[in-house]
Amino acid sequence: MKLVFAGTPEAAVPSLRALLESRHDVAAVVTRPDAGAGRGRRISVSPVGRLAAEAGIEVLKPEKASDPDFLDRLREIGPDCCPVVAYGALLREEALGIPRHGWVNLHFSLLPAWRGAAPVQHAVLAGDDVTGAATFQIEAGLDSGPVFGVLTEPIRPTDTSGDLLDRLAHSGAGLLVRTLDGIEAGELVARPQSTEGVSHAPKITTEDARVDFTAPALRVDRVVRACTPAPGAWTTFRGGRLKLGPVAPAPDADPLPPGRVAAGKHRVLVGTATHPVELGEVQPQGKRRMTAVEWARGVRPGEGDLLGAE
Repeated sequence: MKLVFAGTPEAAVPSLRALLESRHDVAAVVTRPDAGAGRGRRISVSPVGRLAAEAGIEVLKPEKASDPDFLDRLREIGPDCCPVVAYGALLREEALGIPRHGWVNLHFSLLPAWRGAAPVQHAVLAGDDVTGAATFQIEAGLDSGPVFGVLTEPIRPTDTSGDLLDRLAHSGAGLLVRTLDGIEAGELVARPQSTEGVSHAPKITTEDARVDFTAPALRVDRVVRACTPAPGAWTTFRGGRLKLGPVAPAPDADPLPPGRVAAGKHRVLVGTATHPVELGEVQPQGKRRMTAVEWARGVRPGEGDLLGAE
């Protein structure tokens, strides 16, 4: 089939690469416009855009998927199907009707669970044991279209959202190719999603990523893992922001008041509503990342210093 692939972040790259290696013809790629990235906000091409350029494929970067010039070009290309992986923009009716087989989305959850922008982060945050990926036909509703295929993936106790997304991005790429093969052969029929078990996964904000040490250790651990690497878990210390890498629950340690820091030679513990957690890497505001032991050695936290205090 002739394809126009839509995707933007690193998580979409394995799917594009798999399609380039498949029997299908990737005629063009649609990605989000170049944007500022990093401290200097230097203009950067999306990961999908970079791979497409390296492969010599036409790259389309509409501000909106409803832009008339973009729609005209899509009609000129005449794709049979448009596979989508984390494109990051809303697709409206005028675009959805152009390809003969519509737009097929690879979504990183077991639909109808976790419809929305951040399914992997919410699966980790909720403490799910299993998640997965699904391919479905895009329609007007939010991730509500009929499903072609699914795969499952266990969530490990120490998984960050980044770890889990990386595995799903690679296994999901194979699912997407198999889905398109089945559509082309006329052997695959999408089935409606269940109306039960629907849950939503809105974007995780910076405020959502603030760690509350008055919560139980299990919750603290999940919040940090769900927000790693993005948007990044954080707390406050002596009025400044302190970014947090993954923590480890420490049920063997003596209890500490929520937010109280106990620094030893080999580990740094912080109190929660239940048992303490052990800090991993931290990053003080305006400084580099470092181990918690190295950080504590420099700041020498006292009894009056609480993580999360205003």
